[in-house]
Amino acid sequence: MNGLLKSAKMFNTTTVSDFVLLEFSETWELQILHFIIFLVLYLASLMGNLLIISAVASDHHLHRPMYFFMMNLAIQDLGQVSVIVPKSMANSLLNTRQISYSGCVAQILLFNFFISSNFFLLTLMAYDRYVAICNPLYYEMVMNKQAYIQAVACVWISGFLHAVLHTSSTFAAPFCSNVVNQFFCEIPQLLKLACSDLYLIEIGAVMLSFIIGLGCFSFIVVTYVQIFYAVLRIPSVQGRQKAYSTCIPHLTVIFTLFFTGFFAYLQSTSVLNLVFTMVYSMVPPMLNPVIYSMRNKEIKAAMSKLLGFSQSTSSSLF
Repeated sequence: MNGLLKSAKMFNTTTVSDFVLLEFSETWELQILHFIIFLVLYLASLMGNLLIISAVASDHHLHRPMYFFMMNLAIQDLGQVSVIVPKSMANSLLNTRQISYSGCVAQILLFNFFISSNFFLLTLMAYDRYVAICNPLYYEMVMNKQAYIQAVACVWISGFLHAVLHTSSTFAAPFCSNVVNQFFCEIPQLLKLACSDLYLIEIGAVMLSFIIGLGCFSFIVVTYVQIFYAVLRIPSVQGRQKAYSTCIPHLTVIFTLFFTGFFAYLQSTSVLNLVFTMVYSMVPPMLNPVIYSMRNKEIKAAMSKLLGFSQSTSSSLF
């Protein structure tokens, strides 16, 4: 009997040529509403991150480590939402749920590439803030141009290797079903469709990623404990406020990304899983340009110059 069931499962795997994604609603009007909401969120992320990239690239005054990291973060955020949101919008508009097998592989690879690179970069940015605030005299030596370019290159390479590991181990197992209970191809949902013990390879990869992520998160926490201890010793109130204004937004993004992603991967309830997944995959890319840049006078000046506004006008807008 077990042999027959195993044979039936293996037969089913040969028929998986595409996947069926989660449908937000069977009602056409609600599908259009979903399309409009996702379009607004996507355009907000697109415009905000493109402005950051353009402002940093065009203004030579911003060719410094902090802004170089910010530009790379904007590229990652832009890539992250572009991998999943347009396909979801197209499915709602065309009243379909299908995504090809190769399209699903591409989503897993690229989404994990951008989001893992994002987390590695946030860790690097924490170290950058630590050196700038706790060891300002050594900042120029530690964060010279060659050093920070090599560091960002390592971030991108590490993110790509991380994504390749997860993609290859996820699709190593054959699938018994093609119905994905999520609005894009997500690893936890695909693992539920696996019908062989090969999915344990990806479970091991997820555990490894969890250990790495916990290590990065612990490093960030320890780093910021030292940063805040150093900030409290700054005699100037204005100096403390400036330091807090650069650190609090960074911590906000990290906590949002880490905890919503953590709960999305562990949550079994469909509705909560969908909510947490939408938050960690779509909200940080939309908010990052605001919380990182709109309170920064140099970024605002670069944006006003880029858009042709005067300094006074830009101050009132931002």
